[in-house]
Amino acid sequence: MTWLLSGKMYGIFAMLFGLSFFIMNDNQQQKGKSFSGRFAWRMCLLFLFGIINMAFYDGDILMLYACYGLLLIPISYLPSKWVWCIIAVLAIQPVELFCLLTGYSIDNSRFYMLFGIANEAHEHASFCGNILTNLLYGFEMNLRFNIVSGRLTQLLCFFILGMQLGRQRLFYNERDNLGAWCIIACVSTYLVFSYNLVDLSRLESWFTSIYNFSMMMMMVSLIVFAWYIFKGFRRVLHCFCVMGRMSLTNYLLQSIIGSFIFCGYGLGCYNYLGTTYAVMIGCGIIVCQYLFARYWFANHSRGPLEGIWRKLTWI
Repeated sequence: MTWLLSGKMYGIFAMLFGLSFFIMNDNQQQKGKSFSGRFAWRMCLLFLFGIINMAFYDGDILMLYACYGLLLIPISYLPSKWVWCIIAVLAIQPVELFCLLTGYSIDNSRFYMLFGIANEAHEHASFCGNILTNLLYGFEMNLRFNIVSGRLTQLLCFFILGMQLGRQRLFYNERDNLGAWCIIACVSTYLVFSYNLVDLSRLESWFTSIYNFSMMMMMVSLIVFAWYIFKGFRRVLHCFCVMGRMSLTNYLLQSIIGSFIFCGYGLGCYNYLGTTYAVMIGCGIIVCQYLFARYWFANHSRGPLEGIWRKLTWI
């Protein structure tokens, strides 16, 4: 589960976020309209959704996504060669590489202190106490976690990469670009297996994030190939489209349901369940959300929060 999922899904989601920005921006440009101001307002709305989510889950990513999303606006005006240069600089994990070459160490004591405060609240505080702790310390703790894990620059890299892949039309005419996807698959697969076959323990602080990047690109490229080669694979993935169409709703609901199940103010299952049962509960939640999505889209064109977000975007 760690090899397949841990540190991969956030990257795919960030890349799709950048791609969705390009699609919306490109659609408006084809109509002769600017989307920059509207997208900035859309990111403000996303930040507000993030505050709501942060009240339940201190690991919220929406607030940080909203901040990164604003950076896409000026970057989208740059020529492609400069955008690729930015992607390349961010992809080599410049902060971790600097620390590795200079011996400089980032002080993470503040992060672990905040982590301890949050854990104490999750285990013993009331519902209101949890909300207050999450809102006071959640964003800072999440920002510091992204620094500790190397995701701070990598997330921005994925955002810009998704936008740039949209610019290159690699997600528009995938069948005509299978050669490019083949190169991506070969390079990323080589890096993944190199990491597993060669002892890179001395470079782990720097190369772990690059490994996650390579693993994510390998997964995406292989999915693109499987989509065009196997009809059965297309049918299976098509069934899951309903989950993607209400990803914001699902994300917020998972925070609400998960915090109630595991936090002390709810069922307090953090004290009883190990990883295996936690994964089983997670799978159960996803199944329930899938059934709800199928029911919802039988009568609606967008998810509940997705519909609200769209209406507020275009007021």
